[in-house]
Amino acid sequence: MSTGPIRNVVLVHGGFVDGSGWQGVYDLLTADGYQVSVVQNPTLSLEDDVAVTRRVLDQQDGPAVLVGHSYGGAVISQAGTHEKVASLAYIAAFALDEGESVNTLIADPPPGAPVPPILPPVDGFLFLDREAFPASFAGDLPEAQARFMAASQVPWGVEALAGAVTDPAWRVKPSWYLVTTEDKMIPPPAQRSMSERAGATVTEVAGSHAVYLSRPDAVADLIKAAAGS
Repeated sequence: MSTGPIRNVVLVHGGFVDGSGWQGVYDLLTADGYQVSVVQNPTLSLEDDVAVTRRVLDQQDGPAVLVGHSYGGAVISQAGTHEKVASLAYIAAFALDEGESVNTLIADPPPGAPVPPILPPVDGFLFLDREAFPASFAGDLPEAQARFMAASQVPWGVEALAGAVTDPAWRVKPSWYLVTTEDKMIPPPAQRSMSERAGATVTEVAGSHAVYLSRPDAVADLIKAAAGS
C-alpha cells in the first residue's frame, strides 16, 4: 500500500435508508479530488452486506477509507479486514466487537435512553414508525425531507440485525468516530463507549442520526482526517 494520503473512499449506508443519502458527502469529497464509491447494501443479512461491500473494495485501485453510518458500522467492522482498507470511519455507527450484533447492543437500553420507534417485524423485515421517524432519525432536517425519508424507508431484514461480527477490523486498523450529540437512534453515551473501546479518534458534532445529510461538511472532514492518517 502507498504511504501517501489515501484518495479512495467507500461509503456504506445503514438501515432503513439507501446509498443516495451520501450525495452531500460525495459531492464534498469528489470536489477535493477523492475517488468515492457508494455501496448499496440490500440490508437482508450482515453476511450478504459484507460480501457486497467487499466486492466494491475489490474494485479500488489503492488503499481506501471504509466509512459506515449506523448499521453500516457493523458492516465495516466485519468487511474492514479487507486488504484494501487502510482506515475506518464510523459515523454515528455500531462499532461492534467479536460476537456482537446490532441486536445485542440495542436489546437492553439504559434507563432514560431514547428507544428507536422500530415496529414489530413483518415477514422478516423492520420499519420505523412513519410518524415518529422525523424526530427520531432526522430531527435536524427540514420536516418535508424527513417525512419523505419516512415514506421511502428501505425494509431492514431482521437477519441483518442478528448478524454477529467475528473479526472486528478496528482491532487491526486505525479508526475515526463521529459522535452525534443529538442522536435519538444510537444514544451518544453508547457511541462514546464504542468509540473509546475501538481506540478511535473522536469528533463530536451537534447533529441527529441523519448527520450525513444535515452536516455533510462534518462527515467529510472526519473522512479526510482518516484519509490523511
